[in-house]
Amino acid sequence: MIGRPDERSRLSSIDADQVGQEMHSFIAELFPICRSITGEGVRETVRRIGGRIPLDVSEVPTGTPALDWIVPREWNIRDAYVADASGKRVIDFRESNLHVVSYSVPFRGRLDLDQLREHTYTVPDHPEWIPYRTSYYSESWGLCLSQRQLEALPEGEYDVCIDASLRDGNLTYAECYLPGATEDEFLFSCHICHPSLANDNLSGVAVSTFLAERLARVERRYSYRFLFVPGTIGSLTWLARNQDNVERIRHGLVLACLGDAAAFTFKRSRRGDTEIDRTVEHVLRHAVPDQTVIDFDPYGYDERQYCSPGFDLPVGALSRSRHGTFPEYHTSADNLAFVRPAALGESLAVTLKVIEVIEGNGTYRNLSPRGEPQLGRRGLYPSIGGPSAEAEQMALLWVLNQSDGRHALLEIAERAAMPFSEIRRAADRLVERGLLAPVEGSPSVGSDP
Repeated sequence: MIGRPDERSRLSSIDADQVGQEMHSFIAELFPICRSITGEGVRETVRRIGGRIPLDVSEVPTGTPALDWIVPREWNIRDAYVADASGKRVIDFRESNLHVVSYSVPFRGRLDLDQLREHTYTVPDHPEWIPYRTSYYSESWGLCLSQRQLEALPEGEYDVCIDASLRDGNLTYAECYLPGATEDEFLFSCHICHPSLANDNLSGVAVSTFLAERLARVERRYSYRFLFVPGTIGSLTWLARNQDNVERIRHGLVLACLGDAAAFTFKRSRRGDTEIDRTVEHVLRHAVPDQTVIDFDPYGYDERQYCSPGFDLPVGALSRSRHGTFPEYHTSADNLAFVRPAALGESLAVTLKVIEVIEGNGTYRNLSPRGEPQLGRRGLYPSIGGPSAEAEQMALLWVLNQSDGRHALLEIAERAAMPFSEIRRAADRLVERGLLAPVEGSPSVGSDP
């Protein structure tokens, strides 16, 4: 299992630059697909993800209750445009799928410019950008374009076509389940409901997919569940269908907006003091120069569903820029140039470190607790000093002193103000020398998977 030293080191041994490039290429593959909360765009995205990791795909019929919600009708779009009197497309869905308000009902008609403006949306502060808008739960239609495009439209009549369908169908979501040595689960969730938005959507999809790929190749202490769901209605539907199983979830993270150049932001779970909260904060404190940690609030991504009071699951949210806080958010500027391979690679590396701590954390008992055991005759006392040797010695002493069967290694690392990896390494060495024994359920050095 990953609790073993060789498994832990293998998990974290990645070339962040190379894997960042691979993740960016995967985002580029998914970017053109027109996704929404239902429809063929979601299915095609799931098929592409399923080409990399094993997926169980669920199709939930329209009208199915999802807690206090109901699965909506399925929306699909084939084409959309606005054409001038000469037949030239002045707004063209084929050039950008952001041009159509997601879930727009079908429409065909001729409108003058004033009538057309009533159905258009722009970003006046950024006149070259196209906004992303939705009308999921109200039947209407609309078009998005740049402020520059709108201003360039002359007076006159325009042919408007939204070749879409809104009818009974299914909501699609997918999950990748990787069983571990225990049924206790680590949940990762990302949303797959946005069209061509690279950071707010596809960065979370890419990190989740590559994380699952890597975890599938190693033995695991925990079981891992990766959810690829349309935002809000997808997580609600999954929760409604899995109410009897959620007690297995011991840790969870919602992944989104992980591809831009901003520093990391971690949003705590509703409880605020769970192991995942403390683990992410510890990893960020020791792994990256800058980070922001914020308390839970009932707004944002699907963490607000997992953390609703009826479930109150230990699920936080990891991102770089927070939703709604960067100008490119929900606009055409959230494109392939906005997400950076280096940022994607670092996001994956940080998430792997979180898993290493969760997998490697455990509680131990000092087998020689009366006084300090002699480390020198056990080959644990350095013969030559130096900063590295002093840090290793302090880690050994901290673990011995605090391992009374009550303090887990993460707690010791926090109290010692040392990286978890150093405390974990010290525990491994002490177990090997017969000075430390794991409490039941904790990872043991050299144990069989």
